[in-house]
Amino acid sequence: MTISVIIPTLNEESVIEPLLLQLAREAPFEILIADGGSTDRTVQLAAPHAAVLSCPPGRGPQLNHAARAARGEVLLFLHADISLAPSSLAAIQQALADPSIAGGNFDILYEGNDAAARIFSFINRHRYRFGIFYGDSGFFCRRRVFHEIGGFRDIPILEDYDFGRRLWKHGRFLTLPRPIRVSARRWRKAGLFPTLWAWFWIQTLYLAGVSPQRLARLYRNVR
Repeated sequence: MTISVIIPTLNEESVIEPLLLQLAREAPFEILIADGGSTDRTVQLAAPHAAVLSCPPGRGPQLNHAARAARGEVLLFLHADISLAPSSLAAIQQALADPSIAGGNFDILYEGNDAAARIFSFINRHRYRFGIFYGDSGFFCRRRVFHEIGGFRDIPILEDYDFGRRLWKHGRFLTLPRPIRVSARRWRKAGLFPTLWAWFWIQTLYLAGVSPQRLARLYRNVR
């Protein structure tokens, strides 16, 4: 079962190369970098390790563009600032050997041993029970399923939450216990409580019907 790894990027020179070197050891069928117009060295650093696609800006359009170009039977969507546990791709292949499983994601451990990392990891683990998933957890699905549910919506924020909900409802969704480690750069730069507060209000207002275009103003870019 072949796996295409898709990574959206925009000025990720500080994190992209370590992830690509790690992925090379996992030997996926292909690695696609969906770059939305980086002005730093992201493309230069990624090019020796992956196919770099120039995409329309915006994470949803970037991911859809790369998914259309992907040739693998399975699509794995990763953020640039994560680290996979060894044999994570083999775990995906093993899970999808069951034809009833449409897709899934990974358990999350946020980097660091401090209280903030433990709090975020705890919150994330328990919100899975309510079908709340975000892109940093590493969505994977059969390529057929991706197209059946219409891919990612072209919205400036929460495109990952929206996609995760539709994937979760489409068929059996499996969260693999093998952890994915996620960078703590967001709350390191923006602060723990401002980050929690922003996440809470963005999620609440989205569910109340506020447009993603308006909500995007509340989400700070930390690259």
